[in-house]
Amino acid sequence: MDASLVPDRPAGDSPAAALDRWAPYLLSVLRIVAALLFLEHGLSKFFGFPSAAMPPPHPFELEWFAAAIELAGGVLVTLGLFTRVAAFIMSGEMAIGYVLFHAPHSFYPYLNHGELAIMYCFVFLYLVFAGGGPLSLDALIWRRPRHL
Repeated sequence: MDASLVPDRPAGDSPAAALDRWAPYLLSVLRIVAALLFLEHGLSKFFGFPSAAMPPPHPFELEWFAAAIELAGGVLVTLGLFTRVAAFIMSGEMAIGYVLFHAPHSFYPYLNHGELAIMYCFVFLYLVFAGGGPLSLDALIWRRPRHL
């Protein structure tokens, strides 16, 4: 493993300190996994990959915009590029999707099948505030120089 990717050891080598050192990297892993799963929805809607549950959406209908956000946002957040902006839009899409398509069926997310929409909404909302983490293009491009 590249030595620059391993976090520095703080004084006090407690288990909590060890976990704290790795937290930023796990933020990057969460970002990548959530974005790849989200991207899969956009790919399915536009290209039928890996499987098409419905025909492709008609241009400029609500489902088309959702698929475009899932596709473009999924790619951007997977790469960690413009993470905060893309995650904000993706979180909003999931909030709107839940309110329009899941909530009318039942108050309870388990019954209206909206658990995944809520989970995506709050994971992406977290990324708006946390950023993409150290393993992102955002960190590479806008990295602040370290002062010794």
